[in-house]
Amino acid sequence: MELRFTAIQLSYIVAMTLFFVGLKELGSPATARKGNTLASVGMLIAIVATLLEKQVLNYGMIFIAIALGSVLGAVMAYKVEMTDMPQMVGLLNGFGGAASAMVAVGEFWRYLAMSQNPPSSTTITALLGVLIGGVTFTGSVMAFAKLQGLITGAPVVFPAQKILNGLLLGGFLIGSIYICLHPFNSQIFLGLLLISLILGVTFVLPIGGGDMPVVISLLNSFSGLAGSAAGFVVNNNLLIIAGALVGASGIILTVIMCKAMNRSLANVLFAGFGSGESAGGGVAGGTVEGTVKSIDTEEGAMMLGYARSVVIVPGYGMAVAQAQHSVKELVDALESLGVDVKYAIHPVAGRMPGHMNVLLAEANVPYPQLYDMDDINPMFDTTDVALVIGANDVVNPAAKDDKNSPIYGMPILEVDRAKHTIVIKRGMSTGFAGVENDLFYKDKTMMLFGSAKDMVAKLASDVKQL
Repeated sequence: MELRFTAIQLSYIVAMTLFFVGLKELGSPATARKGNTLASVGMLIAIVATLLEKQVLNYGMIFIAIALGSVLGAVMAYKVEMTDMPQMVGLLNGFGGAASAMVAVGEFWRYLAMSQNPPSSTTITALLGVLIGGVTFTGSVMAFAKLQGLITGAPVVFPAQKILNGLLLGGFLIGSIYICLHPFNSQIFLGLLLISLILGVTFVLPIGGGDMPVVISLLNSFSGLAGSAAGFVVNNNLLIIAGALVGASGIILTVIMCKAMNRSLANVLFAGFGSGESAGGGVAGGTVEGTVKSIDTEEGAMMLGYARSVVIVPGYGMAVAQAQHSVKELVDALESLGVDVKYAIHPVAGRMPGHMNVLLAEANVPYPQLYDMDDINPMFDTTDVALVIGANDVVNPAAKDDKNSPIYGMPILEVDRAKHTIVIKRGMSTGFAGVENDLFYKDKTMMLFGSAKDMVAKLASDVKQL
């Protein structure tokens, strides 16, 4: 028995080590796949060790659940389009939160079934697991629905919304105190579970689709915290550590996202940003003086093909049009002419952290060609053509020039400093922030109107004929 215990604890140490190393490898796109594999192996070791440590009543049911989950995960991995990856990530966050909440409920119910008062530590951690897990589950489902277009992606606000959230949180706190004093009241406990589920809905409803990268990373952090709480409930140190790693990395990423938008987390969560109201005193969607100059694909191909350097700025429009493969075809054609091509990636471009990186990786774009905002901005002064594909707010010069703009102070990709800029858009609509883009009216900017996939494909075809 002692040898078995030692072997299990050593297995936990190995698993934890693989988690740490895998997380470190995820810090670079070049090693991310290796890191994911190492962390997955660590999780497999952790699961096997846990099954050997605990008194499992029915291994058959557990193996059936593992098999079903594995099949479902494989099908999702192969079937889900890369453009739908934000929805999938959001949904998986929700599953993690739901699992943690169910562990908390199950452990609490086990004591009630035996007519035993659960330890106060178990009660408190179970309540935390229910709160965080429930909010994570329904919040992630709402994020999925917004991204999938099942409900509007615009912020949904209603009178006394913040008061309602405050009352729900207050009710949960009061109910939790009651449960700690009278743990055998199952109706109150189930009521607290219901409150946590409602809070998840009211938490995400007022957040616009353009802020989903922040929401997804925050919900990812919540799912980790819920898992850590579940670890305390079932007294599993490995689950506590794994959950803490996910929670910490998620909140760090959330802070990075907010910094990239020059907004506080409170502003993202509670300001209803993107609803057309100015957050900075200016008029959202105000008019800009100037003339828009449009070109066709032949003119655009001439500008790109005879340039020495081109920087491509992908945005959400590229993701929606699924134009990443056409972009790679265009770049290959340009490189065959001796053009130096780079990609400029804004931290919050798209609908999840790293959205553009994932899409370009699917199209086999080499990692060294991807440049972060801080690295690429100094290079725009020597760039002949900047090609903006479906990006809007992240290239809007008003963020640095107009103090009355709602996005003033937000770090942007400074494509306006390039010698020429080509912007591919369907029309002149505003971005998520609801403000006009000064870039479209500048003398060095040419607009190429149409679907990103169609326009890029035509550009590629025309460049090949040069």
